[in-house]
Amino acid sequence: MKTYDIEIQRLKSAKHYNGLIEIGVDVLVQARPARDEHTGTTCLSLPVDDARTLLILLKQQITELDKLQPRSRRSGRC
Repeated sequence: MKTYDIEIQRLKSAKHYNGLIEIGVDVLVQARPARDEHTGTTCLSLPVDDARTLLILLKQQITELDKLQPRSRRSGRC
């Protein structure tokens, strides 16, 4: 199994469509050399500011999706 290092360089957009949240990003993807401690793991790296922005965008998109659900499903009872 190949592993990769993925570095987010810029967050561009976030939207939802058909139950999926799509996030537009500029990324740098590099194959990771095989190491014992990270076998079979892909690592996503992003600066703290981008992580905070990503969290805000995800919260906004999840809120938009929740508005589309009937009230009986929004309460947390499925």
